[in-house]
Amino acid sequence: MKLNEIRDNDGATHSRKRVGRGIGSGMGKTGGRGVKGQKSRSGVAIKGFEGGQMPLHRRLPKRGFNNIFAKNFNTVSVGRVQQAIDAGKLDASAPVTVVTLKEAGVLRRVLDGVRLLSDGELTSKVSFEIEGASKAAIATVEKAGGSVKILGSEEE
Repeated sequence: MKLNEIRDNDGATHSRKRVGRGIGSGMGKTGGRGVKGQKSRSGVAIKGFEGGQMPLHRRLPKRGFNNIFAKNFNTVSVGRVQQAIDAGKLDASAPVTVVTLKEAGVLRRVLDGVRLLSDGELTSKVSFEIEGASKAAIATVEKAGGSVKILGSEEE
């Protein structure tokens, strides 16, 4: 195979339909738009319009609100942290933070921080410096001899 021999598979590309090029072409005169009316003209934007009937998006009730101050946390289970320690990706002696979890491949991306949950077992003595944790998760970590420091809390 040479660079000058590379080409698309047969049928992979379609030639452009030339519209409005005479009646004999089959797509002449009105250009496949039918006759008259708003949709035959250019610049039509009528998404959601239902001919004057109240559109569906206005018939349905409004519900809820979007809290602009809500934090979007990554959730990590205690068991998942233990897996990373066993695999040698996390150092149990150093404090576990959002950055160390990302570098270890436990998290894909850093959002507004990490919230620790209590799924699984923890056998290593680990200190966490994170944004949130459930009571059960804190109990699990402290039972294994570790500590949890909640960042940004007023208790400090």
